[in-house]
Amino acid sequence: MLKDGAAPGGPSVEIFDTTLRDGAQGEGMSFSIQDKLAICTALDELGVAWVEAGNPGSNPKDKDFFRRVKKLRLENARLCAFGSTRKKGAKAGEDEQLASLLSAETEFVVVFGKASTLHVREVLKASLDENLAMIAETLEFLRREGRTVFFDAEHFFDGLAQNRDYALKSVRTAAEAGAARIILCDTNGGSFPGAVTEGTLAAARCLEGLRGCGAALGIHAHNDSGLALACSIAALDAGASHVQGTLLGFGERCGNTCLAALIPSLERKMGLRCLPDGKLSRLTDISRRVAEIANCTVGDDMPYIGAHAFSHKAGMHADAILKVSSSFEHIDPALVGNGRRFLMSEQGGRAAIAERVGGLARGVSKAHPAIGAISRRLKALEAGGWAFDGADASFEMLVCRELGLYKGFFDIIAFRVQSEHPAGKLMECCHAWVKVFVKGQYEIAAAEGDGPVNALDGALRRGLLRFYPELAKMRLSDYKVRVIDGKEATAAKVRVLIESTAGGAGWTTVGVSADIIDASRLALVDSIEYYLTQTEKGSSGRGMPLGTSSLSESK
Repeated sequence: MLKDGAAPGGPSVEIFDTTLRDGAQGEGMSFSIQDKLAICTALDELGVAWVEAGNPGSNPKDKDFFRRVKKLRLENARLCAFGSTRKKGAKAGEDEQLASLLSAETEFVVVFGKASTLHVREVLKASLDENLAMIAETLEFLRREGRTVFFDAEHFFDGLAQNRDYALKSVRTAAEAGAARIILCDTNGGSFPGAVTEGTLAAARCLEGLRGCGAALGIHAHNDSGLALACSIAALDAGASHVQGTLLGFGERCGNTCLAALIPSLERKMGLRCLPDGKLSRLTDISRRVAEIANCTVGDDMPYIGAHAFSHKAGMHADAILKVSSSFEHIDPALVGNGRRFLMSEQGGRAAIAERVGGLARGVSKAHPAIGAISRRLKALEAGGWAFDGADASFEMLVCRELGLYKGFFDIIAFRVQSEHPAGKLMECCHAWVKVFVKGQYEIAAAEGDGPVNALDGALRRGLLRFYPELAKMRLSDYKVRVIDGKEATAAKVRVLIESTAGGAGWTTVGVSADIIDASRLALVDSIEYYLTQTEKGSSGRGMPLGTSSLSESK
């Protein structure tokens, strides 16, 4: 059981998120103050026990953040400011870095100190005794100032291999100085789970019998060997009750323990309580929100929360899932707020197709004649290079066309795309012209762009905007091209995937042709018609279900 300072509700394992500190050290990560406030709010909504919010002594932005975060009303998370032990040769009460740590005015502070003789001698250039004094005096000073202190034993597992007695002495020193948590850090991320198990057990034995010791052990693992998750579980199995990581796993070098993967494993596989009741089902939604704030994506193959986590492509798998969900799923996806997906391809069976079609139209069973027609159409298209497992919107429109549910919004009568190189000073390098038929009227529009697809997109939007002003909210977020058969060289067919978004919602469409512009046109038309369909449905309560799009007749 956890001792003094346990998180509200007393979960079996404390979840400590360091996205705003260690996560911010990941390559490409840069959080504004507003970003940090938004992430802090999201983590609190998820119900993590602790949020390590930054180092007020390292930069003005973190210092300003701690001033502004006081206005947030956090219900679950407690904030921690992060810093180091006092400098070599300085007094704790005169150390500027410790003063800035106090200025954050958080009740809880995290201080890291060296547990490795290599780092003491070669990095700090201090004596072993001086380093122990730095740990003890820093913690005692902060406790006198009314702070509850967590101690990060930096490089603990490497230090244990270098000089076992000294690494354990650093831990004991922190405990005797009143640390509330002692976190064993695999700072270089090179340890294996067995070494973490042995090291955690050794630290626990080291603390046994210390008079007045209320310190609980924690683990902070990095993923440089791809073992951060396994090492964290190993430490918890060995007696740790506090685990640190970042929600999405990003951080210094190869990142930290991914809490989005760890938390459900602990709760659903090990029976350990990590979050308040009902919060686990929000994991996927909040993870994606944090990813959006951080300007990154949740990897499709991420356990539990990724788009592929509960996707099924093989027909026999889909058939089995529909009979017994546990046959090919290790947990119910709804437990983590994710959903099951049946990927449509030539490998899929009638059961999977029927399941997807049932979401679009009631009363369509596996025996419905449309299922056979859809299956044959799907296989014929995929034989020609189409791929629908990554373009749900296009597949669903194929279904709607077979069932007679599709309503068109416009027709492209003709279009032309031209490229000029080099581009002139007063114009872009590509130009597009398009003629569309919309609501009984012809419309002609033209646009310039950085490339042919950009120009065509601009011209088509310009032609449609007068009829569908809601298109101003839509944008293309990604564009991928793949050559289907390289043996045909420049005459090969290409497959274009376009990802689009409007206010956070996203969808993917596909186009195939030997002409890359025409393939792009097919996917682009699908994308626009999908969005118009959803807008119409939202305003009238009618229309096709979410995730539909249009396949042009030329397909």
